[in-house]
Amino acid sequence: MVAVIKAGHSMHRIFNYNENKVKEGVAECIGAENFPLNADEMSLKIKLGYLLKRTELNENVKRNSVHISLNFDPSETHLSKEKLMEITKVYMQQLGFGEQPYLVYQHHDAAHPHIHIVTTNIQPDGKRIDLHHLGIRKSEPARKEIEKMFGLVAADAHARREVFRLKPVDVKKVQYGRTETKRAITNVLDAVLDKYNYASLPELNAVLKQYNIMADRGSEHSKIFQSGGLVYRILDEDGNPVGVPIKASSIYSKPTLKLLEGKYSLNDAKRQPFKARVKNEIDKLFIGKTPTLNELVKQLERKGIHVALRQNEAGLIYGLTYVDHQTKCVFNGSALGKQYSAKAIQERCGLQEPIQPSLLPQTGKKTEAEVLPVQTTKPGIAATSQDHDSPPVLLPATNLLDDLLQPEQAADYLPAQLKKKGRKKKKRKNISNNQ
Repeated sequence: MVAVIKAGHSMHRIFNYNENKVKEGVAECIGAENFPLNADEMSLKIKLGYLLKRTELNENVKRNSVHISLNFDPSETHLSKEKLMEITKVYMQQLGFGEQPYLVYQHHDAAHPHIHIVTTNIQPDGKRIDLHHLGIRKSEPARKEIEKMFGLVAADAHARREVFRLKPVDVKKVQYGRTETKRAITNVLDAVLDKYNYASLPELNAVLKQYNIMADRGSEHSKIFQSGGLVYRILDEDGNPVGVPIKASSIYSKPTLKLLEGKYSLNDAKRQPFKARVKNEIDKLFIGKTPTLNELVKQLERKGIHVALRQNEAGLIYGLTYVDHQTKCVFNGSALGKQYSAKAIQERCGLQEPIQPSLLPQTGKKTEAEVLPVQTTKPGIAATSQDHDSPPVLLPATNLLDDLLQPEQAADYLPAQLKKKGRKKKKRKNISNNQ
């Protein structure tokens, strides 16, 4: 079992999120504890009103709404509503919320069984329940005890980690309407945004694109880019956006650009201790041999490290991003050090074979910011790029004999003095004062 606790400022928001799921037919309210009536005997107004009255007992508390999800292994579909309520009661009691009013919703919109709990941390006397490190202090011990008590699959078991891994969005199953698209995107974001440590939008996209999702700012000249907006899109097999783009502000967790940027510096600090693991796994593959880039990518995948290759429209690689699924840390190549950048890795691999299309990232149409500005040069001369993580790209050389026999184009050469017309001197009329 995996428990996720989120504290918020708005009881309306978390209540409406779950009730909207009920209206869509993908969830049901299966219990209401410490309410005056049973769940099926109360209207929406009564449910929400009872929770709001409790929060009004202490208006000084800003984070007064608590949203908890309990997630179970995909194999545990046998859990009945009654069993889920038993688990919830034990968990809430050990969390210190046993006497608090809370609603329990069973959701059916994901591949694994899970429930959502809506409650408040304001007690009947107006005092608040301390939420600081609640997950570490009480939730984790409660989770472990409940797993043993009810015979659940342990969250920290090796087999559990493999089977509980998030699956990419099945584009074929998503009807290209707002509701279905938004639901699919939300499921992925809930599993990625707060669990992975990324320090930029491209690094976040290196994770999201593995699940056929992309965070998109639009082109530099678009209205959404200039206003600091952000939308999320579903990608097809070729990495092209399909369906209806969903505004970040319309998603329950509000994963806007401003919110993401607020995470970057904190995430960067969190991921520092885990740099060594990625660097060591890369370096070990070069001991006594020189792997091709294809081999390097495949070997790192076996270690739980996904390599996202960034390429321009010509298929030339200009950047690498490493996604370590084991530590949940994401690193741009240059963030690990110069020898792990795209340029250095390709040199260490000896550029022995071209990259297979199947290993290239499915990014779809590139925006202006993603396309590598390649300088056209003579064949065989390295092109340059302004990207600090860019490799010198060798343009394909043509046949030497053809080059030698090719006549020079006179238009390409002009003496400097003939390129600009000389400035004509203006004749000055000398006007004599005697005239």
